[in-house]
Amino acid sequence: MAVAFPPPHVMALSKVQRLYDACDVVFSSPAAAPTLGEIRWLQQLLDGMEAADVGIDDGERTPSSSSDDEQSPKSGRLLPALAFTRITYVHIHQSDDFSIGVFCFPAGATLPLHDHPEMVVLSKLLYGSVRVRSYDWVTELPCSTARKCGLARVVAGDEVRRAPCEASVLFPRSGGNLHAFTAVTPCAILDVLTPPYSEEQGRPSTYFNDVPIPSLPGFAFLEETDLPEDFNVAGAPYLGPDLTVDMDDDDDDDYDDYDE
Repeated sequence: MAVAFPPPHVMALSKVQRLYDACDVVFSSPAAAPTLGEIRWLQQLLDGMEAADVGIDDGERTPSSSSDDEQSPKSGRLLPALAFTRITYVHIHQSDDFSIGVFCFPAGATLPLHDHPEMVVLSKLLYGSVRVRSYDWVTELPCSTARKCGLARVVAGDEVRRAPCEASVLFPRSGGNLHAFTAVTPCAILDVLTPPYSEEQGRPSTYFNDVPIPSLPGFAFLEETDLPEDFNVAGAPYLGPDLTVDMDDDDDDDYDDYDE
């Protein structure tokens, strides 16, 4: 029996290009929500990705760990994981339909509890260990201060995830739509968001305090809060393989304040 192989030009694509192309197919039709099969396809692509595939050196890479079909980083070097002294975002792509980027954490850094309004998020832990705390709304209540608050169900209660592990997915109302990360060791998380955060489109990033309810195990009361004044996320340039994007996409590359 003849075995069908992908055309040579497909075999030559970098992993990040394959991920972008798949996202462009799945997410660029806003009238149709992605199917579960399409989400599983994207998860499989993320499962096959490593830090070097997006231009980051996790400190454990050997020459043989780089796949033969992978393009070289465009700068000829990788961002060293141990150089991240604060939470840093490596921007890869953003359009009106989806965004791709990597959050890099030094050990002990925390990304506070936040939500993803009407968004699907796929995440892949590229290296290291991270502690995850996540919730889904049970009922959102109107508060006198016009801030979001309500009862939430615990999805992950301080769960430690270690790379390598499977990519995760959260949906607008399930899967742990509100979550917080604390780096146990230096780590990095590759995120795909659809649609991206947008104040104009009613999808702001909102932060919360969580208060356990002793009489109701597995639940907590969440209340919107201000982001701590001393919290900030640095930007880093993307040094992975060149990405060919749809010319209709509005890609923004203004993320270059990385301190090495």
